[in-house]
Amino acid sequence: MMLDWNSPKYIDLPDLRMAVFEAGTPRDDRPSVMLCHGWPEVAYSWRKVVPQLVQAGWHVLVPEQRGYGFTGKALNDAGDESGVPLYDMEHLTGDMAHLLDAYGLEKAVFAGHDWGGIMMWQLPFFQAERIAGLIGVNTPFIPRLSLDPIELMRGALGDDFYIVMFQNYGQAEAVLDADPALPLRCLYRQSASGPQAQTPMPAGSAEIWEKIQLLNMIQQDEATWPGIPLLNDADFAYYVDAYKRSGFRGGINWYRNFTRNWQATEGIEQIVPQPSLMICAADDRVLPPSMAEGMPAYVRDLETHIIDNCGHWTQNEQPEALSALMLDWLARRFA
Repeated sequence: MMLDWNSPKYIDLPDLRMAVFEAGTPRDDRPSVMLCHGWPEVAYSWRKVVPQLVQAGWHVLVPEQRGYGFTGKALNDAGDESGVPLYDMEHLTGDMAHLLDAYGLEKAVFAGHDWGGIMMWQLPFFQAERIAGLIGVNTPFIPRLSLDPIELMRGALGDDFYIVMFQNYGQAEAVLDADPALPLRCLYRQSASGPQAQTPMPAGSAEIWEKIQLLNMIQQDEATWPGIPLLNDADFAYYVDAYKRSGFRGGINWYRNFTRNWQATEGIEQIVPQPSLMICAADDRVLPPSMAEGMPAYVRDLETHIIDNCGHWTQNEQPEALSALMLDWLARRFA
């Protein structure tokens, strides 16, 4: 089964023309699977997982999320700071429900990586009736914090931490859009353990990398960057073209809604009752497995696994292991 990753289907949602890649055939005896990418990713990040799901008989939808790639910005987004609220959790989770409506589907199993995982774990609070099951890839469920998450991150990691820095409208996208290949080269690096992947931190700049100061990271000499490049030339070119097409602003606007999303969930009980699978990556420095240790207190029907020798980009680093865990759980719970 081969998808043409340059020819999505376009679905008209209330305020968005969403690009979607579809594979397999819907079935009455099992739910469809929705694969949700993160940042800085696009639907293409699931390219090695989709064929394995389809071969096992699953219908798969892979949306290019709001603000990204072929989908681009919301229709009502004027392209300035006034458009930031159009990327809040209500809109992101609403896109998933509207997409199911467009395909005539009542429910789906949602799998989310990185920001796709953050959005997916909020579906129980915004679109609970549309969920058959949930699969977190690297991204754990984190219950609502008692304080504004941006202020907590600012206090712990400083103003140069990438999520905090992203709150300054226009700053990050101006730098990243000037040369999309540069931040993508910097971020898409093998972070799994082993002598090839573990390059010592550059002298005097360990804090830049440990605290993910992205704008400072890309200013370092590339020869000193930790790790090794993850993507081959063709895959890397696809990602670069995607960000040349849409720019970084849309995806960064998701980060600019941390406080708004936190405010919107005040008073909501942080319990996830749906069947859930959590797949961690042993060597993910951004979302280490330890972050998932508290999930059983909130996610009532949870199964957890850890993929060894795998960093943050699980769909690229260990697609076979990821697919095998997903397929095993899907077969036991829904087939």
